[in-house]
Amino acid sequence: MNNVSDGFSHMDDDGNARMVDVSSKKDSARTAIVRCLIRLAPETLQLLKENALPKGDVLTTAKIAGIQAAKRTSDLIPMCHPLPISYVDIRFNVVDSESVIELEAEVRTSYKTGVEMEALVAAQMAAATIYDMCKAVQKDIVIDACRLVYKSGGKSGTFVSE
Repeated sequence: MNNVSDGFSHMDDDGNARMVDVSSKKDSARTAIVRCLIRLAPETLQLLKENALPKGDVLTTAKIAGIQAAKRTSDLIPMCHPLPISYVDIRFNVVDSESVIELEAEVRTSYKTGVEMEALVAAQMAAATIYDMCKAVQKDIVIDACRLVYKSGGKSGTFVSE
């Protein structure tokens, strides 16, 4: 059984979990962008925009949490390689008409393996931080539609979500 050709690169020939050996791969510039939505009540969104929530500046705190999370991904996901991350950004677009925060996490490196997991973890932790900072005034916040929307670099090339 050739697990790599079967698409199971994190399993050895006996079906055991393993970390993929990337030592023979060449470094390449890699980028991953993940987006998710945070759905808030209009009143909560207004408090957030006015910086009037009890825990303080929500978006700045969420940005820092996302950056920290990207840098710690290999501590959280067992088969992830520790990567020399060159860039992380967490961006927010507040859509008043829908009471939604569109969150985007972008991670870059020049290395042997991609940064999709780092971008996913960054987005999810930034979103969870928004939840944490807003939960005193709203418990039913929804974190939704977290997905990879762009990746580039490496053998598989560029992916753009529709």
